[in-house]
Amino acid sequence: MAKVRKGLTAGAPKVGRGRRGTQAAKRTVQRKKRIEHKAGELFEHRYLLVKRRLSASEHATLRRISRGQPQLRTLRELMEGVIRLFDRRCRLATALAKLARLRRFGRLRETLKKLESPGLEKALVFLDARLLGTTSNAVERGNRRHRKMQKTVYRVRTLGEIEGRLALDLQRELRRTDRSKRTRSLHKIRAA
Repeated sequence: MAKVRKGLTAGAPKVGRGRRGTQAAKRTVQRKKRIEHKAGELFEHRYLLVKRRLSASEHATLRRISRGQPQLRTLRELMEGVIRLFDRRCRLATALAKLARLRRFGRLRETLKKLESPGLEKALVFLDARLLGTTSNAVERGNRRHRKMQKTVYRVRTLGEIEGRLALDLQRELRRTDRSKRTRSLHKIRAA
């Protein structure tokens, strides 16, 4: 993307200072402004190359900014392939076939090093799990809090301290049931 923009601005004609007297000089200035405007538009709308769903106006904008730049169209096609890879409607076997097709995309091999990672195939396994719903932000936050707590628990190295920590956790679990029973009985008393 940056190469395309730099190539555009490098191709812009050099214009000297002062007023333009001849028609050719005026045309040169107009051409330079057009090229700079196109480079600016390309920078402003670069997110359209990777956006998941495009509206009709965004499609038109993408077509306009990628006119004369076949590598940008190729990049968008590639991104659509990556997006289709994680479509929940397809099965694991189909997704793996799509991944193999994407990996054969030779022109952008250097850019697509992430597609070569084995972790990607592991992520595609979840496409077959139909009952898995999406996790909300609050659930993710709770999971992060739990992982952080576990890190602090197991950062302690000695066996005795780990055993003590586990005993403390078990004791907390026991108290939690007693506490819930107590609160239930208090609620019943207040309700009566």
